[in-house]
Amino acid sequence: MPGLPASAAVWVGQLDVRHPIEPVEVARTFASALLLVTVDGVPAGQVSVPLVDGHASAGTIRTTVLDVIGEKLDHTPLALAPVRYAVTVVIATRNRPENVARCVRSLLRSTHEKFTVLVVDNDPENDLTETVVRDIDDARVEYVREDRRGTSAGRNRGLVEAMARGARFVAFTDDDVEVDPGWVGRMASALAEPDVACVCGPVMAARLDSPAQQEADAALGWQKGFARRRFSMAEPPADSAVFPFSPGLFGVGANMAVNVAVATELGGFDPALGPGTPAQAGEDCEFMVRLVLAGHTLAYEPSAYVWHHHRSSGAALAGQLDGYALGLGGYLTKIMLDPIGRAAALRRIPAAIAQLRSISDRETSAETAGSSGGHQLRTLVSGPLAYLAARRAVRRAGGNVPPLVANDHR
Repeated sequence: MPGLPASAAVWVGQLDVRHPIEPVEVARTFASALLLVTVDGVPAGQVSVPLVDGHASAGTIRTTVLDVIGEKLDHTPLALAPVRYAVTVVIATRNRPENVARCVRSLLRSTHEKFTVLVVDNDPENDLTETVVRDIDDARVEYVREDRRGTSAGRNRGLVEAMARGARFVAFTDDDVEVDPGWVGRMASALAEPDVACVCGPVMAARLDSPAQQEADAALGWQKGFARRRFSMAEPPADSAVFPFSPGLFGVGANMAVNVAVATELGGFDPALGPGTPAQAGEDCEFMVRLVLAGHTLAYEPSAYVWHHHRSSGAALAGQLDGYALGLGGYLTKIMLDPIGRAAALRRIPAAIAQLRSISDRETSAETAGSSGGHQLRTLVSGPLAYLAARRAVRRAGGNVPPLVANDHR
């Protein structure tokens, strides 16, 4: 964190200025507190508050908030109007029962009245995840086994199940995430807005106890700010020269929701991309780009935030970044294989090179063990072969790889 030695533990918390500010009292190992500041549940920003022996008074916190983001407090957008639409939340997982239990428990604290949690178990090695879900013993939580491996296969199974249940909206999150109690309802409200087909929101660090977690937070860059945004081909954003192809511009799959009918019409997620495939990642980015290219609008809603448990070791983070580099290479390969995608992307090559260089600089600045800029580039170059192998495997198994641009949009 800025201004602190790399080894200084950071406590993560939140406060809403509409409620009395409480002092922070945590273990003495924490040198500072990173606080999400909200106004009626809508984020205004994050502030870092120094701790003395794990303590910061309410007065110190109040002064820091006013000094750092005081001007923003009066300009925070109003909370979205609540809606009563039912939401199906899909968690695609494999062999991480403890994570699943933690994620589901956070969802069961949701304030939205109408939701179902669907845990999709991808090609499990045992029945531990099923046992965890059964032990939760809540009618709102269901277990589904999906024998096809991969996050994309799991999410696609979730879409099928949601469609069969008559759901209008599906929200996706990951098993290493805890959601805010208002997350489900805010996703539903954002998706209920006219013309919005997909919504993403901030993904923030749940813990920053260790240097590895702090490095992960810096390298991943999943927190996209606290301004409401809309993305569509009709109104390209001024701050992205490579729109709509910019990796990570819209958000990530750990915090996204879709209109079920639109997602189904698009063919769901590409089963040749994502965790559990040779390409290892890229399925969320590709899906969002495909949705926007099809003429739909994607919204970024800052009040729909979640907390991600980052990798706790440098080696685990390095492996994660390798997977993202492979997935990025696979995602770019899919663009190049599509005539319309290729033509549009080639016009943006100079800006794309600068964008990729920026991503590489951000990731390598984390100085993760066993990772370097050259290593990440070599891994990215391996992505095309990984993706092509995955496509062949999907088709041999009788599956379908959705085109980047559907025929009716060519």
